[in-house]
Amino acid sequence: MNGFSKLVNGAGLPTLALAAITAAGSVSAANWRYAHEEYEGDVQDVYAYKFKEYIEENSDHTLQVYRFGELGESDDIMEQTQDGILNFVNQSPGFTGALIPEAQIFFIPYLMPTDMDTVISFFRNSEAINEDFPALYAEKGLELLKMYPEGEMVITLDEPITSPEQLSNKKVRVMTNPLLSETYSAFGATPTPLPWGEVYGALQTNMIQGQENPIFWIESGGLYEVSPNLIFTGHGWFTTAMMANQDFYNGLSDEDKQLVRDAADYAFEEIIEHIDGLADRALEKITDNSDKVTVTRLDDQQIAAFKARAPQVEEKFIEMTGERGQQLLAKFKQDLQEIQQD
Repeated sequence: MNGFSKLVNGAGLPTLALAAITAAGSVSAANWRYAHEEYEGDVQDVYAYKFKEYIEENSDHTLQVYRFGELGESDDIMEQTQDGILNFVNQSPGFTGALIPEAQIFFIPYLMPTDMDTVISFFRNSEAINEDFPALYAEKGLELLKMYPEGEMVITLDEPITSPEQLSNKKVRVMTNPLLSETYSAFGATPTPLPWGEVYGALQTNMIQGQENPIFWIESGGLYEVSPNLIFTGHGWFTTAMMANQDFYNGLSDEDKQLVRDAADYAFEEIIEHIDGLADRALEKITDNSDKVTVTRLDDQQIAAFKARAPQVEEKFIEMTGERGQQLLAKFKQDLQEIQQD
């Protein structure tokens, strides 16, 4: 599968990685283990290594970071964290949504603001983010340490579009998240959920075969080179969450709990600086390397046509999550209104 680690045994752990975990656990309980769902140099990877940097510079503990594929897919590393094999995991609500349905709220289009300053203020100050979500994660044996944005979502596809009608019959690969599928169905596309590890190969295969409607993918960045048209619709920010196994966290000394909290805060501040201008730098690199890439930024009138379809996604979210989801959505909107007023 494009060089990804081949998985063995029912737990989905590569043999070498499993051996490394076993050895690490037997040598020292202070060698903590952290897995995320991205590649070297991606936002989650930068966050993980900043977290590691703080832990190791301010304690005698060590931290082993595992990137995507080394311990399996996103579902695998979440299960390993819940089982206590891993101490920390970074997983986006896009994948956590199956475990915590309310986490899908981040995929309601046009709920989040579009400017970075407001987005960062929201993550810093929102009661929904910092009080309500930790309680939801705790129900699943997880200690939520930090939620943070990775970048604006864009659409990559085989031709420029400016309206939902132009997305009709377009095939789209999305994360295995029901509400994300609902979003792009509302936008007019035909979404198909696909595990992250299979996305790149599927994109390449379709583009090479020259199908009339090659599949494309929605993401905050990274796969632009296989789709020549980038469409900015302002419909959302890609969000991710870093958490710990709750039994592990509760068993730490007060000093180590504070260390972990401080490390999460430190990595958050570092990642905010990292993503500032990241999309612009990536776009510049892409366009410099190819004269075939086009970038379309919808104007307010064009965005309004997509935005008009957002209410049906909100309705689907409430249908999936019930009264608790409805209350969380109201809280989200209240927090955003207060932050935007400030």
